[in-house]
Amino acid sequence: MELIVDERGSFIGKHQGRLRVTKDNERLREVPIMHLRQVIICGGGVAISSDAIRACSEEGIPIHFISTNGTPQASLYSAGLTGTVLTRRAQLRAYDGPAGVTLARAFTLGKLGNQANLLRYAAKNRKETAPDIYEQLMTAAGEVVDYQIAVERLKGETVDEIRDELMGIEGRYAARYWKAIGALVPSELNWPGRETRGATDPFNQVLNYGYGVLYGQVEHAIVLAGLDPYAGLLHADRPGKPSLVLDLIEEFRQAVVDRPLLGQLTRGWQIGREEDGRLDQPTRERIVTKVLERLESTEPYEGKRQPLRHILQCQARHIATFVRGERENYTPFVMGW
Repeated sequence: MELIVDERGSFIGKHQGRLRVTKDNERLREVPIMHLRQVIICGGGVAISSDAIRACSEEGIPIHFISTNGTPQASLYSAGLTGTVLTRRAQLRAYDGPAGVTLARAFTLGKLGNQANLLRYAAKNRKETAPDIYEQLMTAAGEVVDYQIAVERLKGETVDEIRDELMGIEGRYAARYWKAIGALVPSELNWPGRETRGATDPFNQVLNYGYGVLYGQVEHAIVLAGLDPYAGLLHADRPGKPSLVLDLIEEFRQAVVDRPLLGQLTRGWQIGREEDGRLDQPTRERIVTKVLERLESTEPYEGKRQPLRHILQCQARHIATFVRGERENYTPFVMGW
């Protein structure tokens, strides 16, 4: 169970084994701590008591803060979750050797595979109803093979030697992917193509908000696996940049965010916005709900169907065991279609 709070002026407090949300002395909702998986605080103007924070810490419940446009701002965890050392030492050593190359290549291949499979998934029900779109999507999906081969052929002793080329390959196919996705976006949204920070059109705002929600889930999985979220491989180091989160999230963007939110649009969902152009509260709540619901849905993984949340945690643990030398290789997650 998740507690999502985005009402400005609300207060989260602890009351007899529960977290209670109130506003102007009115009780909005109440959740038993023992059943709570995480707290997500969206936007500003929300207060939380030290007792509530302490209770979450004692039970290992993360508290995530994201802005009204979906930008991750902070996460609070129990200090015990971040006290690992051996895995982090191995993670840092991996950067300067072949393990780092393997991981960076795998993250890229995972993203390419998921983009292509989402296009195939979107195409399969349009063969008869929209043959032109079907052909466009399947053609773009088939082109991924050339990009995958290019990734496999890259040679280097360290990730620094191949990073620019990897990012170039990823960027070129991403442009192809988003162009194909454009055929599915309703024309009335006037989608200009993929834009990240500062996007003013509704569909990009929805995607960015969804990625912000997913970001917190990925970071939590990484911390639970004993890894340092700021020591990545594919994404370069930069102060304050959680590069390993940005690495691992690449395997899950299409499965967890693009698929459910694009599906909502094609079913006629009307995106609501405030007068200032930002997403309104009901829209933000719907995005959070759909992303978290998708994490509970299943995908084929290691021989059986498993929830995406479990798959995410397993992938983080596989990174940890790989850098420690307890796993021969690291295989990226690729969704089915």
